Amino acid sequence: MLRLSTPEHLRFGQARSFDATFGGGEANVAVSLANYGIDAAFVTRLPDNDIAKACLRDLRAYGVDTSGILSGGDRLGIYYLETGAVARPSKVVYDRAGSSIATIQPGMIDWEKVLAGADWFHWTGITPALSQGAAAVCLEAIRAANRLGLTVSCDLNYRKNLWKYGKQPGEVMPALVEGCDILLGNEEDAEKVFGIKPEGFDAASTGGAIDQQRFRSVGEQLMARFPRAKKVIITLRGSINANHNTWGGVLWDGEQLFESPRYDITHIVDRVGGGDSFMGGLIYGLLTWPGDDRRALDFAVAASCLKHTVFGDYNQVTVAEVEALMKGDASGRVSR
Repeated sequence: MLRLSTPEHLRFGQARSFDATFGGGEANVAVSLANYGIDAAFVTRLPDNDIAKACLRDLRAYGVDTSGILSGGDRLGIYYLETGAVARPSKVVYDRAGSSIATIQPGMIDWEKVLAGADWFHWTGITPALSQGAAAVCLEAIRAANRLGLTVSCDLNYRKNLWKYGKQPGEVMPALVEGCDILLGNEEDAEKVFGIKPEGFDAASTGGAIDQQRFRSVGEQLMARFPRAKKVIITLRGSINANHNTWGGVLWDGEQLFESPRYDITHIVDRVGGGDSFMGGLIYGLLTWPGDDRRALDFAVAASCLKHTVFGDYNQVTVAEVEALMKGDASGRVSR
């Protein structure tokens, strides 16, 4: 997507210009992985125009393979971002109706060809929220990945403002999630999509303090409903205000709940893309340290903590920077 954000925390009604960048769930994950030295490709449908070409150049500049992207349709989707401050939350307005990806149809992408030689396929709940066609194509991709033996991961990513084509996520998402090995969500995604929630938890009243053990039950319930899933990961954000959050996560592997350190992020630069940076870090960790779920989780949380300091959707940090934070170096001292 094209991202148009108001500068300097201005409200939409105040802005006379917008900062233009690119981003989007799966693309953000691909950029993170490419930054970590993992071969990553992004697959979507884009129009044949100058804005889309600029988007492609942007992805390629970060080392993302765009050879599987389909050309077609009339427009690139847009989202507008008003960055909040203190007690005023951020706000997103979507302009994605009629976009190239929203008008995609089954059969347009040869998934067997696109996924040949790959090890991992990742999708987010944003894609099937766009249209019936996008949901059907996403299901095509998941089933092809299953046939080819890829690991399939999903970020549930519930977006209430996108489900506008007559279907509710509970009607669409189960068939997609059934084909997934790794499930990621935040503290409300499982509730909004599947009605699964930790007892006695209210995200709006945490004040930054979250009992991570409460989310074991979420992992257990998701695995019971989706037996293919081997790991369930929940990102946990405690919101003190728009600029000050706590951040952590848990990983349930069916037997043990791993809890990450919790970071106190006091001066957020940009939290959009935080979940995608977590997923990018998690995939890197699971690929790099198989069998060490705790280290993979800690890497994901540290990577996404750093993303809160980076403007734009993409997490432009290195493995060395993430590992330095994992070791406790949060001083922010100048590196010379």
